[in-house]
Order: sequence, then C-alpha cells, then structure tokens
Amino acid sequence: MIKIEYSPEVAFALAHNKPVVALESTIISHGMPYPKNMQTAYQVEAVVRENGAYPATIAIIDGIPKVGLTETEIKILAKAGKSVTKVSRRDFPVVLAQKSHGATTVAGTMILAEKAGIRIFATGGIGGVHRNGENTLDISADLQELANTSVAVVSAGVKSILDLGLTLEYLETMGVPVWGYETSELPAFFTRESGFRLDCRVDDVNELAQMLKAKWDFGLDGGVLIGNPVPRLYSLNKRDIDAVIQDALVEAQKQGRKGKAITPFLLSKINELTNGKSLDTNIQLVLNNARLAAKLALSLSR
Repeated sequence: MIKIEYSPEVAFALAHNKPVVALESTIISHGMPYPKNMQTAYQVEAVVRENGAYPATIAIIDGIPKVGLTETEIKILAKAGKSVTKVSRRDFPVVLAQKSHGATTVAGTMILAEKAGIRIFATGGIGGVHRNGENTLDISADLQELANTSVAVVSAGVKSILDLGLTLEYLETMGVPVWGYETSELPAFFTRESGFRLDCRVDDVNELAQMLKAKWDFGLDGGVLIGNPVPRLYSLNKRDIDAVIQDALVEAQKQGRKGKAITPFLLSKINELTNGKSLDTNIQLVLNNARLAAKLALSLSR
C-alpha cells in the first residue's frame, strides 16, 4: 500500500477542518528557471497563508507522494528543473515504482488533492487542446481530470499557446463548468481578454463557494475551472503576445517539439522573445490565483 505523506502543517489543517489550497509542482520544475522558480514557490505559499489558508504544494519525492513540501524539498525540485519527471495520471505508476522524483501537473495535482480531501487548487493556467488539435489529437490530460476529479481549479484561464476555442468546446462536452471571477470573458493567461465569452460570471467569493457546494452536494462529481484574470498592471498586450506566440510555435515546429516537451519550450521561448516580461506576468498571475484560492477555500470551509 502506497501512502501519502503530509507535512505537519497540512496534516494539522486537514485534521482540524482548516482551509487548504493545493499547489502544483510542475511550475517549479518546468515552468521557470532557477532560482526564480524556488523563490516564486515560497512566495505563492506565503500568499496563501496571508489570505487565511494553508498551502499544500504537491509532488513525489523519492517515490513518496507528498501533500505539503518542506523548503528543502521545494529546493530539490527547483534545482533539478526539467530533469524531474512531469507526472500526470498515466505517469504515477512508473515514478512511484522507481522511487524517483516527480513534479505533478494540473491533472496529477488534482488526483492527490482529491485523495487528501482538498477541494481548492491554485495554478497558473491549465492545459488544453493544442493548436491543430483537431488533427493531432494533442489534448491535455488536465481536461479529462477536470471532468472526473472533484477539485476546483483557480487559474488565469487556459494557456494562450493553446486553442482556447476548442478547449472550451471540449470542457463543455465533458460537462465541466467554466466560471469567470470578475470577468465575463475567458482569461488567456498572459492577457485578461481572449475574445471568448463565458456563460457564468461571479463577482463574490462567497457566491463562488456556494456554487461549488451546491454542485458537490447535488452529487455532481468532477471539477470546476475558475478563470481569474491576471491583474491589469501585468496583463500583456494581446496583439503583441499573439505575435510572439506565433513565432514560438514556428520555432517549436522546426525543432520537432511535441507532447510534454512543447509547453516548457514555448514558455521559455516566449520569455526570451518578450525580454522577461512574460515571466513577470506568469509570476504575478500565479500569486493572484493563490490569493483568490485561499479566500475561496476559507469561504468553503465555513
């Protein structure tokens, strides 16, 4: 029997019905360069605490599923970077059996969060249907996890390197609610606007909590995607970032980047092409999502 290990802080919070926010670890290993990734991970945890909840960064360390990491464990993932295996649903058996390190994706984090009884999860942006996905069938496992795993994901929408329209269609088909927090439009990660309208806008955290409770109390399993736009101060110009993304996609195609390798490559290339502006935006949107997720977890716990 493989047991989940909890940090003392998270174990205390869960035992006393305190609000807990799950945090992914792929953003540490694959989302940013060292030491910015480590510093950001510490910052995100601090923001969760400042807003009344307990952070639970999730990963696999030496084959042990961990819900809540120590500062040392975060540093291990940060320094190891892209050599750490990205863990989605299909990857758990190998990483667990080989007793190696694993950084959980949105899907992987949702799985361990649900097993731990954590309902709220803050991330940067979710995966989705890749561009030309109607031909390649390159679709992130995040979407299936949202359909089946009862965790609410607070994100700055869908990563704008993807096909946002097809991603929304897929989520609708799978019955996943997509709600905008203080927005009627799907956030597009680096930008507040995408051009895609949402059916549901919510401007109050307590109302969000009530809606989540109603969904799960009614026996409707599965997650919810809560789109939380990047703060205006850090939102990039849509036309400029769209052009940069197109250039990065062309470069990825030239280099034959596919599957798990494409998203880290594109984010790194975009950071290079924007002279670091996209990384600053990425950090700020993650902190913003952690802030909302903490407030939501606190409201839901009441």
